[in-house]
Amino acid sequence: MLKRLRRFQRAREGLAAVEFALVAPLLIALFFGAIELTQAVDCRSRVNDVAATAADLVAQETSVSNSDMSNVFAALNSIMYPFADSGAQIVITSLVDSGNAGSAKVAWSDEQNSTARTVNATVAIPAGLITAGSGGSVIMAEVTYTYTSPTMVFLTGGITMTATFYSKPRRSLTVTHS
Repeated sequence: MLKRLRRFQRAREGLAAVEFALVAPLLIALFFGAIELTQAVDCRSRVNDVAATAADLVAQETSVSNSDMSNVFAALNSIMYPFADSGAQIVITSLVDSGNAGSAKVAWSDEQNSTARTVNATVAIPAGLITAGSGGSVIMAEVTYTYTSPTMVFLTGGITMTATFYSKPRRSLTVTHS
């Protein structure tokens, strides 16, 4: 019995296979984890880009129509590629001076896969964005996207990502919607 134990202790033929069997699950987990994390960070970046682009595109105009907004939403959906654009909830709102610092009123709001804000509703905004009594305005873009991992190894549930971006109109005090 002791002889067999010594022979087993000296045997080295299957050592690499045993070590690989012990390390392989960790390496596979690291591989899929890196893929999922990278894709989640890329999606988060795209959500921020969509919010910034939405506010910027509308703020460059003096007036927008329904067809203009359809074109804006089409452009925003292309930014989300390769992620499903059907999951992107986008609300673009024109906020005008309400006379109170830190708040504004909704002049108009347009949406994709969400609910538009109610006209004349009061919205809290960061202080100093619109000077009270100035008659100014700001375009606010809100984006919500629920990211689901294609591999579903570690991130089995969805991660909700949101971004809000404000942009002041460039060619007029307010952007109108016709």
